[in-house]
Amino acid sequence: MESLPEAVLIRILASIPAVDLVLACRLVCCQWKNLVDGAALWILKCQQEGLTGAESQENAENWQNFYFLSKKRKNLIKNPCGEEDLQHWGEVENGGDGWKTEELPGDFGKEFPSEEVHKYFVTSYEWCRKAQVIDLRAEGYWEELMDTTQPKIVVKDWYAGRSDAGCLYELCVKLLSENEDVLAEYKSETIAIPQDNDASWTEISHTFSNYGPGVRFVRFEHGGQDTLFWKGWYGVRVTNSSVTVEP
Repeated sequence: MESLPEAVLIRILASIPAVDLVLACRLVCCQWKNLVDGAALWILKCQQEGLTGAESQENAENWQNFYFLSKKRKNLIKNPCGEEDLQHWGEVENGGDGWKTEELPGDFGKEFPSEEVHKYFVTSYEWCRKAQVIDLRAEGYWEELMDTTQPKIVVKDWYAGRSDAGCLYELCVKLLSENEDVLAEYKSETIAIPQDNDASWTEISHTFSNYGPGVRFVRFEHGGQDTLFWKGWYGVRVTNSSVTVEP
């Protein structure tokens, strides 16, 4: 192995699982450590696994982090579309008749832009709120990564009214420290949807970046109500919520 050209050795190492590269191969010798810590090996692994498409950061400073973040990318919100009723949602505020889940498109509603989404949550005639707290370390995002690389944290939510009723909607997302101190926050305005609207679904999003060290949790909260105070479920509808950690 010592006589192999470096380019050949990189190709051999690129065939090894990433975790083994970091935990075992980089400990073999100085040459292997330098290759595992360098960009060329991880650029090759990204190319081999299709991680250098249009969305990639070709000028990423740390390709090893870019690789791991790309492989781990997933929606950290559990039960985002109400398929499990209110499972995984805590700190629930059930104003009026409380939260309910319904099948799309619902009365006086429209189909969702994605065929993969089949249900939504709907609010009532007083404020309904619900939240999830995401433990980043439990999801595999280690402290050094969050403190030094500070990968983007992208938050998205979808909301809609029904065409025969007006409603209100709010989104609030906080980045929290180990002690749950607020290190960064995004709070939407209170969005008012008038009666006789077209019931179309609208996406709202925010990207946290350069938020500083210490982030360990993400707290996602959204909610709303109707503006006519009709008994039942005429308030804002929400679905397909997402929190992702991006390279």
